[in-house]
Amino acid sequence: MKSLFHRISLNLFFVILGCCILFSTASALGNEILKEEILIAIEKKYSGKSFEADFTQISKLAALDITENAAGTASFSHPGKMRWIYKEPEHHEIITNGKLLWIFRPEENQVMQGDATQFFKEGAGGSFLSDISLVRKNYTIHINEITDDYAEMSLVSPKKNPDISSIVIQISRKNHEIERIIIKNAYDDTTRFEFHNIQFKKIDPDVFEFKPFEGLNIIDLD
Repeated sequence: MKSLFHRISLNLFFVILGCCILFSTASALGNEILKEEILIAIEKKYSGKSFEADFTQISKLAALDITENAAGTASFSHPGKMRWIYKEPEHHEIITNGKLLWIFRPEENQVMQGDATQFFKEGAGGSFLSDISLVRKNYTIHINEITDDYAEMSLVSPKKNPDISSIVIQISRKNHEIERIIIKNAYDDTTRFEFHNIQFKKIDPDVFEFKPFEGLNIIDLD
């Protein structure tokens, strides 16, 4: 009788184990299908497109327990073109045409200029918004959470980069717009962007250029 009981128990154990493996595999497969659907949706939404948005930014320095808030407007155009206009707490602009970078501080009558590719490697600084193909190309993608309203995904680069250890993006399930980006570095500092009033439209290419004017203090970035 004991032997029969043990055999029944053992068989039941393997049935339960098999079900767990089956459900786990099905869940993983389901996540992969959802992930692919979301990626296709945002690629369709952003690929080759230009858009503008209002943004808020919250930056936290973990070691010093400091939080800084900023806000402004941003413009993006494929490939690699961006213009961030910070209106708060002080006016400055970050401009790139995909090749050159300018950081313009009008109150200081100063512009810093350099090679954009050195500062926006692998989609850093939110630059993947101007070339959505960088998401698949440069990151391993994981689903964190999916609700009826949004999907949250982690982007992890296989390359070690002290400036970016991970990126979390939140995508609207309604219109497939990227509404939030959280960038974390190797020191646990985070920069969080929230995008509002996103408008896909044609943008004059001159928006992504900067022409130094007479009397401007020009500093070259190394």
